[in-house]
Amino acid sequence: MDSEFGELGEEPQSGRRVRFSVEVRSARGSDTVVVVPLGELDHDTVEPLRIALEKHEDAGRIVVDCAGLDFCDSTGLNLLLRARSRALDAGARLDLAGLRPPVDRMFDITGARHVFQVYADVDAALAAGGAGDARPQDPA
Repeated sequence: MDSEFGELGEEPQSGRRVRFSVEVRSARGSDTVVVVPLGELDHDTVEPLRIALEKHEDAGRIVVDCAGLDFCDSTGLNLLLRARSRALDAGARLDLAGLRPPVDRMFDITGARHVFQVYADVDAALAAGGAGDARPQDPA
């Protein structure tokens, strides 16, 4: 696995926790990129995720591992929706994995959870190999 890392928050010397970081992993020989945002995704911290998603939008598939997200506001949600739309326009896909409360609740309340293909965790997403409908339907 190849890895990249970017962060936003306090300097490491201060001893304070970094508020938001993004790690990107890509498996050699695969067109899937796993983007791992950690911390609080909001208006003030969205830039590293935006950069990571744009940098890898030529991947055949992006899996966003949300297991490390403590919070996501409408700015983060809109970024993910726009990135998904760009991926679909390019013939690719953007899927989510590991949604946890309260992030899962926000995706559920807004209806965005039904827009994305959502997996229990990254392992399940990678095992599915991108199989499934890239445009999920609301359950009847």
